[in-house]
Amino acid sequence: MTTELRVLTPAEWDTWYATLERAFGGVEESAQERALWRDLTEFDRSVGVWDGGACVGTAGAFSFRMTVPGGASLAVAGVTMVGVAATHRRRGVLTSMMRQQLDDVRARGEAVAVLTASEPVIYGRFGYGVGTFELRASIDTARVRIAVPEGTDDVRLRYAPVADEAVRNTCEEIYAQAVAGRPGMLARQPGWERVPLLDPEKDREGASALQCVLASDADGTVLGFARFRVKPEWSAAGADGVVVLEDLEAVGPRAPQAYAALWRFLFGIDLTSKLTAHNRPSDDAWLHLVSDTRRSAVTLRDSMHVRLVDVGAALEARTYRAPVDVVFEVQDAFCPWNEGRWRLTGDAKGAVCVRTADPADVALSVRELGAAYLGGVPLAGLAAAGRVRELREGAVAEASVAFGSDVAPWLAHGF
Repeated sequence: MTTELRVLTPAEWDTWYATLERAFGGVEESAQERALWRDLTEFDRSVGVWDGGACVGTAGAFSFRMTVPGGASLAVAGVTMVGVAATHRRRGVLTSMMRQQLDDVRARGEAVAVLTASEPVIYGRFGYGVGTFELRASIDTARVRIAVPEGTDDVRLRYAPVADEAVRNTCEEIYAQAVAGRPGMLARQPGWERVPLLDPEKDREGASALQCVLASDADGTVLGFARFRVKPEWSAAGADGVVVLEDLEAVGPRAPQAYAALWRFLFGIDLTSKLTAHNRPSDDAWLHLVSDTRRSAVTLRDSMHVRLVDVGAALEARTYRAPVDVVFEVQDAFCPWNEGRWRLTGDAKGAVCVRTADPADVALSVRELGAAYLGGVPLAGLAAAGRVRELREGAVAEASVAFGSDVAPWLAHGF
């Protein structure tokens, strides 16, 4: 087989994207979705593999800024649109694209690459580790009650038109404030404000168009928002509808009250008896407001996979929950420039990570380091699974505490 890997051109986009759609089952997206993804495509960061005139492989990346522990905003590559034609599986197409992509990320000076995986088993061999999880729930709102903090009744709620520019901008301002407070969240670059508003009818599964409610203080200052759908359903006993939560954020000193007011509203929508949420932080506060988590059907699944492309720069870019001085022995067969010993010294004010000849304290692969990077996966847990080796007594516990985060890392939306 003779194939050619090359950077995507605008003229090739339709063919390239059709290859991607077929790799994901062949269901064509709406004109609205296709137009948005074409607008967002960064052509100089997108590649295709061609066999003659046929596109048989696709991969791309978005230029993002991601919050890391300590609140800094780090430039990262958001790996996306990866697909291989079923006719060309197991022929090195994917590996060639991952090789070119990580070399390009390194050349751009980005220390970290991230992705979401349709098949999580694929990306570990390229050095990606699961760094964030998403909480899913299906809450029986007919039986589960929600308690709210003092002052919640002072929060005012109002419906707002989803597509209105002023409403959209207000929601984006709230989201932008939330980004700095949670590792893993992505600052939305121009154009990305359109992504949460995608509303193709084929994806609603019988639910309504997207709706929006704003939460405000008595003086009219917006404190938070919720975007959701309502799916009417009926049983022999009567109305049995479902509220489908898409986004919910609240910020500022009165965030707990605004947050609780929005959740109480969603619990109480007429003609519904269930609320579903498909992507919430694993430490979401509603878990502490409900009367019965068992009847909330809580589950976790992997979300963002993290790859350290430059170990030293990545570990220096974040801060640490407790003082740390540890030497890592890093294995990285796919990006051998990361291999070897790295001394990390740091605390809540900053960090330095440099190569060293000193004896190693902890041995691990870049995959485990990526999993732990955002503070949501303890190194101690990875050690318990045999994926991290302690070479100096106490070193894993020291590093595990230091790498932790006060709040769970979370990816608020896919890409």
